[in-house]
Amino acid sequence: MSLLVVGVSHRSAPIAVLERAAVPVADTARVLGELLSREPIAEVLLLTTCNRIEIYALVNSFHGGLAEATNILAQHSGAALAQLSKYLYVHYEGAAVEHLFSVAAGLDSMVVGESQILGQLRTAYSIARQAGTVGRTLHEVVQQALRVGKRVRTETAIDAAGVSVVSEALADATAVLRATGRADLTGCRALVIGAGTMAGLVAAHLRRIGMPEIVFANRTLVAAQRLVATCLAHNIFARTVGLDGIDGVLATADMVICCTAAAEAVLSTEQISSSQNRRQRPLVICDLGLPRNVEPTVGELPDVTLLDLAALGGCPGRRPAGSGAISAAQHLVRQEANKYVLAQRAGDVVSTVVALRRRATEVVDAELLRLDGRLPDLDAAVRNEVARTLRRVVDKLMHVPTVRIKQFAERDDGGVYADALRELFQLNPQTAAVITQCAPLTRPQSDDGQALRKPANV
Repeated sequence: MSLLVVGVSHRSAPIAVLERAAVPVADTARVLGELLSREPIAEVLLLTTCNRIEIYALVNSFHGGLAEATNILAQHSGAALAQLSKYLYVHYEGAAVEHLFSVAAGLDSMVVGESQILGQLRTAYSIARQAGTVGRTLHEVVQQALRVGKRVRTETAIDAAGVSVVSEALADATAVLRATGRADLTGCRALVIGAGTMAGLVAAHLRRIGMPEIVFANRTLVAAQRLVATCLAHNIFARTVGLDGIDGVLATADMVICCTAAAEAVLSTEQISSSQNRRQRPLVICDLGLPRNVEPTVGELPDVTLLDLAALGGCPGRRPAGSGAISAAQHLVRQEANKYVLAQRAGDVVSTVVALRRRATEVVDAELLRLDGRLPDLDAAVRNEVARTLRRVVDKLMHVPTVRIKQFAERDDGGVYADALRELFQLNPQTAAVITQCAPLTRPQSDDGQALRKPANV
């Protein structure tokens, strides 16, 4: 079994493609179930953010796993496989581990060093765990990725500025307002549409820049009211409205930030045009949704500035930490990835050695049983000496191969030797894996709580 990554991100595809490939939170468990039902895939996790959709899968074959993962992505996006494939990237085995660690470290983010990705990775893991599609291997690699991400931020200056897509968007939005004469934001009002994790980040940034009034609009008001309570505790005036109250707030808002998980636009060109006719002053809109929360034609309206992920993606890595910090982070990620791969390879070798010794013990026991059948009256002392002699012979024959295979595990091609040993002696390392407690953490379950079953030929 090896780790496979198949994904599409802001680095490989335009926003329009990301929108089509995006998986809404409500559909994630279903897509994970589809992936797990495919024969080559044993464990799977889906990481979906505002600028990436990635499948992390434990597969028993590279080509089979790749075919199933890309087919499901294409089916979900409604795009032809040939059309989607030119935007996809693939990582396998050690390269897949290094990519995951880089993602967790913020090195692959639109804004290098942003820390929001750690929370998004935890959320992806939690959803997959609840769906029953994460086993011991993905559990271990994700937990290590989270540790590496924290270590990068602790030991390097990559996130010294604390930037993120949110902070970049709000910095640009604030600059637009100030360019229109609102230098100190006095009298400004912000409308935040959405009340999830990203809305919480938006609220925190708005408090930092001194936004005097914030209105939160959401389908359900409970989550929005929690954000209001936090703002009020920081002496920022805030209130909530339902989605049906957005039009009334648009007429007096100076900044609008959309960050919902809606599958369709929540702000139309007609809505904004109508509000502009009433307000007669500039408006800046930040669309942080994927798919888009705001119709793209809104940006063509007079006195309206639309800042979306496409605009931010035009300058990836803006205001990153210094190149020295990035190099240090990359070095740490490579170091941790190599260490993890070697540890996994060593564990694989250990299970192979355990299986080999188990096979040798079974052969000796079988021959001793055969001896008992042929010489039932054999003196017990003689029988015990024969048994000890057989076991000493086996131990001596096994000693050099055991030592050498452990040494080979430290080499890049060490896995080849373990595979050869399994093939030569027809070993099943999974049996040893059970002995060394490498069984899955959970038994995969479907949406109705029933255990998911792999095909009978697995």
